[in-house]
Amino acid sequence: MDSGDQWIFGNVPGIPRQLEGVFDRSVWGIDSDCVVFKSTLKECVEKLDRSSKSGLEITCSDSVRLVNGTDLCSGRLEVKSGQRWSPVCEEDLDLQGAQVVCRELSCGAPSVFKGGMFGEVDAPFWSKKFQCEGHESALLNCPNSGLTGNTCPPARAVGLICSDPAEVRLVGGYSNCSGRLELKNDGQWRPVDLWYPSWNLKGTTLICRRLDCGSAVSTRRIKASSDRAVWGIDSDCLNFKSTLKECTETLNKTSEYGLEITCSDSVRLVNEAGLCSGRLEVKSDQRWSPVCEEDLDLQSAQVVCREIGCGAPLFIQGKMIGLSTKDFQCKGNKSAVLDCGGSSPARNTCSPGKAVELFCANPDLDPDYARLVGEPSQCAGTLKVKHREEWRPLVWWGSGWDQRSAAVVCKLMKCGSAVSTREVKHSDEKPSWSISSSCVRTVSSLFQCLWNGVDNSHLGLEVICSDLLEKPNIAFSFSIDGASEATPQGYQVLIGTSFNITCSIKPQYEGGYFKLIFSDSITTQSYTLTAVNHSAYFLFPPANQTHRGQYSCVYHLHVLSHHFSSKSQTLSLTVGAPLIDLIIRCVVLLGGLLINNTALYCYYKVTTRQIPRDY
Repeated sequence: MDSGDQWIFGNVPGIPRQLEGVFDRSVWGIDSDCVVFKSTLKECVEKLDRSSKSGLEITCSDSVRLVNGTDLCSGRLEVKSGQRWSPVCEEDLDLQGAQVVCRELSCGAPSVFKGGMFGEVDAPFWSKKFQCEGHESALLNCPNSGLTGNTCPPARAVGLICSDPAEVRLVGGYSNCSGRLELKNDGQWRPVDLWYPSWNLKGTTLICRRLDCGSAVSTRRIKASSDRAVWGIDSDCLNFKSTLKECTETLNKTSEYGLEITCSDSVRLVNEAGLCSGRLEVKSDQRWSPVCEEDLDLQSAQVVCREIGCGAPLFIQGKMIGLSTKDFQCKGNKSAVLDCGGSSPARNTCSPGKAVELFCANPDLDPDYARLVGEPSQCAGTLKVKHREEWRPLVWWGSGWDQRSAAVVCKLMKCGSAVSTREVKHSDEKPSWSISSSCVRTVSSLFQCLWNGVDNSHLGLEVICSDLLEKPNIAFSFSIDGASEATPQGYQVLIGTSFNITCSIKPQYEGGYFKLIFSDSITTQSYTLTAVNHSAYFLFPPANQTHRGQYSCVYHLHVLSHHFSSKSQTLSLTVGAPLIDLIIRCVVLLGGLLINNTALYCYYKVTTRQIPRDY
């Protein structure tokens, strides 16, 4: 494995480290992201056309493991005797034994251990009861009671959850919720640098939670005064792993860079499905307390959402019982909810179902969150993002930005699919936001993958989406001497009347051409004209029944090295009787009416003359 790649391990005690060899050797390259999702190493290995002095040293436990867990510090406990792995019955392991297992796997103290947590098993169980004192270095070093002779139900196979052994702290900031990130592993405190130079708000959120701080505010990569030995951390790993230990690696180098993290020290959303929703809690006197629904109005919710970097509040609802701090009376223009005026605590408890759960909009769902600039179309150009009220271009870090990453941008902007994307250079340095491209592909969000890792850059990201063109318009017009009418189904023209169909589009790019597509129940035809002043006029001879059908305009354009097209709505045309037939019918109708009225008049005259008169 080359030193530029990353590796994520399962049940290994200690942190994997790189080894430097004396001579260059041919090496295989392996993609650790692939290993996480694939079942065989073969699918993730490729031959590299170069040699390397680096390799990987891995140490595994040869007698104990946790399987079917969510991370390397959780799972069903199995021990190895001979060449067979055996599950352990719940009755045969106590707290002291669990402590030994967690320490043997270089994990933290046990938090939960009980039977059936990680599935049933029918394999033969370990047949001895462990009697550990808690100080042993390995489970098999513990005394045991000998063969128990008892059978264990499949549902009693013991599962174990050990805590994350990695400790974190923020130093040099204005509080314990801001500063330079340091991590303690294998008994050593070191600053943290990035294994790949990328980070995202999800990683920051994990750090803030571990420190019992509020919501993530910002992260940036900073320079230190001198090189120091550092831990390497893979932020992409944090997207799908739950422990820092799994995402940390010993780097055989020093670094002058580190991570500066800022968390809110007064407000957070917990139990959330995303970064912008959850139960609202505020911190006072080192204690986090839920807020009662009665104490938070819409203006106060706006302040909270803005404080944690999210969009406008979508809705507020009561969820559970909790303690209330005070009645917030925000005017909506404050930067933090604790800056708002309010009454003293008015109650000690909140009624059932009245603690606030707040749902703020994910910022990248706002149509004004991201823009593609530099082209006449809103669906092509250099990507800019508005984060914390500041517009900046984006630069990517980590594994390559590609069309899958760009597809997330096009989808969020309702611009169809991604056609192409590339890195572009600017003539001058500009402040920029950084984004982890692999994070974008994983969580389909720009907001969650953003960080301010680079102050100035000459680079940016160009994205071209499929819906680059506006939709063209289609219109019917008729000769002066003709007759027509609009119906709910479309337009009607009389046989013998000439008509035009006009295709047009809003000015964006010069050139292009229109295709007028005609179809009926039998055939489909097309007519092509070059666009002149963004329009084309299709003149048809006197209408007949063959012109009856559906018409639509399709605009075609070759621009930005790609071909694009856009289709108008469809309009229907029906063809009625010719004008001369209409005139004849009208004359016949009028003649018939005249004859009928004349006959009635004569009949009336005759009948009135036969009536005798009285003198």
